Amino acid sequence: MQETSNRVFENFENSFLEFKEAPDFTKRDKAAKLASQIDILSLTRDGLSYLYEKSGELDQAGIFFGTAWNEPDKLVPALVKGTLKAGHPSSSFELLSELRLLAYANGDQQSEVINAKEAQNFLEEVVVHNLEFALKEPAEETRTVMSERELKKAFNLFGFIISEIDLGGVYDKLAEEIRLICEQRPIVTRKARELIRLVDARFDTSGDREVDKSVRLYINAVYKPSQNSILHQTLEDYQDFLDNANLRTLSHEADSFGYYMHQTGLVSQYHPLLLKKLVKEHPELVPNCLDLNDRGKAEWEKFHELVSTLIIEIVSPDNCQCIYGLARMLGKNLFSRRPVRVGLENLRKIKLNPQVEKRIIKSLIHPDMDVTAQQYLLGGVIKMLGQPLGVGQGNNPTCQSARGLSMWSQHAPAKLIDMIITVATQNNLIMRFENHDLVSNQLGKGLVEKLDYNLDPVSVLLVPHLDKIYNEMMKRSAGRAEDPHKWVNPAMYGQWIQLSFASCYDYLTNSILDFEGFIRIFYAAFHPDFNGDREMSYPNPVGIFITSSKGDMVGFHAISLLRIAKDQNGKARAYFLNPNNEGRQDWGQGIKPAVFGFGEKHGESSLPIAQFAARIYAFHYSHLDVAHKVNQVPDSELKEVDNLAKSSWGKSYTWNNQQKIW
Repeated sequence: MQETSNRVFENFENSFLEFKEAPDFTKRDKAAKLASQIDILSLTRDGLSYLYEKSGELDQAGIFFGTAWNEPDKLVPALVKGTLKAGHPSSSFELLSELRLLAYANGDQQSEVINAKEAQNFLEEVVVHNLEFALKEPAEETRTVMSERELKKAFNLFGFIISEIDLGGVYDKLAEEIRLICEQRPIVTRKARELIRLVDARFDTSGDREVDKSVRLYINAVYKPSQNSILHQTLEDYQDFLDNANLRTLSHEADSFGYYMHQTGLVSQYHPLLLKKLVKEHPELVPNCLDLNDRGKAEWEKFHELVSTLIIEIVSPDNCQCIYGLARMLGKNLFSRRPVRVGLENLRKIKLNPQVEKRIIKSLIHPDMDVTAQQYLLGGVIKMLGQPLGVGQGNNPTCQSARGLSMWSQHAPAKLIDMIITVATQNNLIMRFENHDLVSNQLGKGLVEKLDYNLDPVSVLLVPHLDKIYNEMMKRSAGRAEDPHKWVNPAMYGQWIQLSFASCYDYLTNSILDFEGFIRIFYAAFHPDFNGDREMSYPNPVGIFITSSKGDMVGFHAISLLRIAKDQNGKARAYFLNPNNEGRQDWGQGIKPAVFGFGEKHGESSLPIAQFAARIYAFHYSHLDVAHKVNQVPDSELKEVDNLAKSSWGKSYTWNNQQKIW
């Protein structure tokens, strides 16, 4: 983090002096000027340290007088996030208030109305409510409303709080967060690993409670996947151990490593050392080390030569997470597809474009100089193919691109590999739209102003090009009196997208058209009670209204509806991919997508079908299959959806129920 200049400190002191000496009638003006200096200091670590030391003095001087922060004993932790999102000056006062409470909690300042324990409890709750800032992983809504500068302030504040406070009170919440993140099996595991590191470093996890056992599972998966990895903690020591281990010992190691990887989706840095040893000397133990199912074992037996080559060439401690993707690829028989094998062989032989190489390296926090960008890319391809529901968009407005990567990796893996090879070598991509070739390098900007590099290597490679092409398709489809996605989605994603298209949102009038008819089509197409119990064959690109925890309209978002099925309670649920890095949000009205507990596959989110339908505005379907079923959907099925929609995002629009959309 950059350091604050002496001039900034001097400006703060001058403003502070003016504030203290100001008469009452100019006090608020001087406070506003001082808040601007606080805003500047909040952008650096040493600036925050300085404000922390000054917080008590600022409080005593009356900086909070006449504001919502004047009485610290009446502050509400759950409101902190909203104030930070409101931007300066509110966010600057909020930040200073948290530093003041941190000083109380640490005993560096005293208060007559709140003691150290109460301040500590307050901050613990604040951290729990703001993990997105503590982990630098803002949610979709947050990215929409906060500027880059304000996000940086929030990240700095929570990084400072976490480094300065005892986090004992948030232990259970952090443990649950780790479990639910890992249940989704993300390709990018940075967030989960950072949480695990934090919990391992700051808490006693040796207890007998279920939460302790759960946390130890994840800690062991990353740091202690076997007893011998505990005894030989450095990679060098563990390699020496492997060099002298007998077959029985190696078998136990393989079983232990495979177990932890399968249970958590996380791969330890020790794993590559063991896997390479087994590939070279004891290939019969590789299935155990990868915890392969019967299909995976058969795949390994058939294609062990190619798989072994990939392991030797690609896998390393700094590129270890691809081992899980490889196990998933084997379990899905992807190597049995000749185009996939050919694509991987071709990918091994390419020469990366220099610009592409730079982008891949830039996406890594601490790249290993012994691992090439091409090795990272190959590892990323394996992860993407093995974990198609683990792709995320990072802090980018590129849900459409992420959705495409997931679809292709599921249903057109060879096509995806060919696209990767083209962009990796040419730093360019061509897609066809309505008899015109769209060449990414000849197009203007997409939706991304500045790419967030907290992405997997495949996304870093493809998203800048897909984003520009998608944006160009949308521009060319604008002005047709219908939602441009009607034409863009089939062209962008492929032939499996149904050509019939339903949308309740009218772009020209900014109104909602025949919502009842829209939901009738959705239920007739997808609800098992009304569509003849037909399952979906392919993901469906669906547009949804994103709403806040209060149910208010935030914006539009692209997801993939994967399937609709009955859960263990016999209730129809929609299972979908939300590519915004986190499948759980609070959409208001009690609508909170689940990622675990209702039959979700790893990477899926789910909602009861009525709640899901209450947030959608566009989808694709087959008119021929639906036309004779639409009127069979009873009115009673539509009431709950209609009420939820009208009392949330629907308040932002005019509703027109006259026009029929089918």
